[in-house]
Amino acid sequence: MVSKINISESGLELSELALGMWRIHMLATDQLDQLLNTALDNGITTFDHADIYGSYTCEAVFGHWMKANKDKRSEIQLVSKCGIKLLSENRPEHRIKHYDTSKKHIIQSVENSLEQLNTDYLDLLLIHRPDPLMNVFEMADAYASLKQSGKVNYFGVSNFTNHQFDLLASACDMPLVTNQIEVSLFQHQPLFDGTLDHLNKLKINPMVWSPLGGSKHISDAIAKKDLQNLANKYSVSVGDLVLIWLLQHPAGIVPVIGTMNPERVQSAASNYQTTLEREDWFEMLRIANGNDVA
Repeated sequence: MVSKINISESGLELSELALGMWRIHMLATDQLDQLLNTALDNGITTFDHADIYGSYTCEAVFGHWMKANKDKRSEIQLVSKCGIKLLSENRPEHRIKHYDTSKKHIIQSVENSLEQLNTDYLDLLLIHRPDPLMNVFEMADAYASLKQSGKVNYFGVSNFTNHQFDLLASACDMPLVTNQIEVSLFQHQPLFDGTLDHLNKLKINPMVWSPLGGSKHISDAIAKKDLQNLANKYSVSVGDLVLIWLLQHPAGIVPVIGTMNPERVQSAASNYQTTLEREDWFEMLRIANGNDVA
């Protein structure tokens, strides 16, 4: 059973594993119901959205489920992101893919997400990508307005550098509670470039997208005999082993797992607290890196 964790000193509590919603538009209604109920039955109560997922369709798909399961709203934490404008038949007014972190767009995006999700509030709103034209004071005003209106409880960012994070935080009257970044065994630079150290110093738990490194990396990993031997040692799948490797880091990472398979959700929830021997952790890093640490 997955436990809860306070991701910062702000008080926001998320499940230690979150479930990403970027592919739920591919599921039939009964498949989605099974997926979400499997997650909830295993303690995964945090669901990660973005307005653009499924070419602007996934929030509405979840909203149909939410409408039929309103009694579960108090059990779950809804996270969504905004700031990217895609080229999409669902947004014919967009001429080019671009970013928009204006106050007007942030507020409009949240209001649309609330309508699509069939909820009155988001537990957490993230700016999806840093915008080279972002005005942090305008963004802070948007956050303050959404907080005051009760539409969003907590705020954070995604894919921000340390300097970008600090810049926005300096303009806000309320703390930023997380930075959702890409980290995995196969994308491990944030372990060494100061990104995780920076959040750790601020006592902020990072959320992490693509924690298994994507389908190609995990397929390649499954084919590696050394990783399979380690998975056998701990009686877990290679996918769970790669997730466990990430969770060994002391930063208190909250991985956003992307599987649409209820069995894999249950497996991750059952095995995520497994502890690796230190030398096995570094052996996995060597396998992924192709060489030992310096």
